[in-house]
Amino acid sequence: MSLSKFHKLAIIVAIPIIIALFSPPTGLHPVAWYLFGIYLATIVGLILKPYGEPVILLTAVAISGAIIGNVEGATALVKVGNTLDGYKSSTTWLIFTAFTLSSAFVITGLGKRIAYHMIRAMGHTTLRLGYVTMFLDLLLSPATPSNTARSGGIIFPIINSVAVALGSDPETSPKKAGRYLMMNVYMVVKTTSYIFLTAMAPNALALSLMAPILGFELNWINWFIAASVPGLLCLILIPLVCYFVSPPEMKKVNNEEIARKGLEQLGPISFKEKALAILFIIALFGWIFSGALHINATIVSLIIMVACIILNIVSWDDILKGKAGWNTLIWYGGIIGMSGVLDKAGFFKWLADVLGNVLSFEGHANIALIVLLLVSVSVRYLFASGGAYVAAMVPVFATVGKVVGAPAELLTIGLLFSNAYGGSVTHYGGGPGPIAFGAGYNDIKSWWTAGAIVAFGSLLIHCTIGLSWWNFLINLNII
Repeated sequence: MSLSKFHKLAIIVAIPIIIALFSPPTGLHPVAWYLFGIYLATIVGLILKPYGEPVILLTAVAISGAIIGNVEGATALVKVGNTLDGYKSSTTWLIFTAFTLSSAFVITGLGKRIAYHMIRAMGHTTLRLGYVTMFLDLLLSPATPSNTARSGGIIFPIINSVAVALGSDPETSPKKAGRYLMMNVYMVVKTTSYIFLTAMAPNALALSLMAPILGFELNWINWFIAASVPGLLCLILIPLVCYFVSPPEMKKVNNEEIARKGLEQLGPISFKEKALAILFIIALFGWIFSGALHINATIVSLIIMVACIILNIVSWDDILKGKAGWNTLIWYGGIIGMSGVLDKAGFFKWLADVLGNVLSFEGHANIALIVLLLVSVSVRYLFASGGAYVAAMVPVFATVGKVVGAPAELLTIGLLFSNAYGGSVTHYGGGPGPIAFGAGYNDIKSWWTAGAIVAFGSLLIHCTIGLSWWNFLINLNII
């Protein structure tokens, strides 16, 4: 074991031990106090990462079960088996099964084919290439819950090869085109990631963590409707923002030649690509009309996953090799289970009571809402993982919002979306960031400048146009 890993483990182990040495606060059952220590250590573990997320969460789930079984009176509040409830969550399985569609776009090459056709159709200037990136990401996002896979596995290699074809070199000519294109890749994916429930895995996690606290749920179509107006507006503006911050020296592009070479390498369209395109459309219709069809969105995803296997678009071995999907299943299910036992043990109710005694906006509910959303974006400077941010901060923001009287529906929607666009503030705010930044075209100053404009500009749009749109939907009982 390396010295660095040992130090990280020492910090993580020390947290629950130190908390257990103190007596539980008044009004809080001992089991809730001890479980809080494990949960806090888990969050720190997700940030420090001495081991992968699944290992950390499985360890936390096991220790939590042992604590529940050995604290007097604990089983009157929470059962040992409740730590595994997250693995029964339909949202956990929705995200896992959607990973099959995501991998299929990479395996079949359909994602690349769509991209090159878009480049041929509208990519004759550098700015228009920015919009090609936007439209491609938006098209793929409903079926790719790993925005790292979507951006890093499909979009980045194509746009990077375009930058090279344009003669933009990271060392000698980054400003020619590459700096703008790479920056735009990341800023776009941080916005498409909240337009659909299935566009980023932490979306479902955040919703699952807030629902028991705020008592508000969204299905797939309601999520999209709520995100559509502010999200699409922000998305349209992002290529322009990046163009303003890092204007490319090259304006005109030989898009026909780039598209021709790319499509020649792919060859004729295959049966698998055609079948995948049809299944993708069926999945979208299934998620949109799941209520009318009386079929859970997760069941739709399972049907599509099975169809992909039967039609040999992907094999079961391909699914087994998809580490991102299995990792998500293990650690998201674990963190949802951990949050669930904390809730059953009365921790969040106790926290709400404590915060209620020290926080007050004197009836200014909307001011409280805006302040919480501003803080939620600002603290993203501290997090290199959207999942870690959701697990650490979303339950806290939800509890504080409930205490100070922020509208539950507006707070839920606002926090769900700010997690994604808030990650644009830095080049490490999400998995796709290090990939695009690591290409070597960008400098930190321009990247952080664009990130701040995108993040806080999106916040402004969501707190004005967004709030008006959400209130309109709520008043009509649409969401």
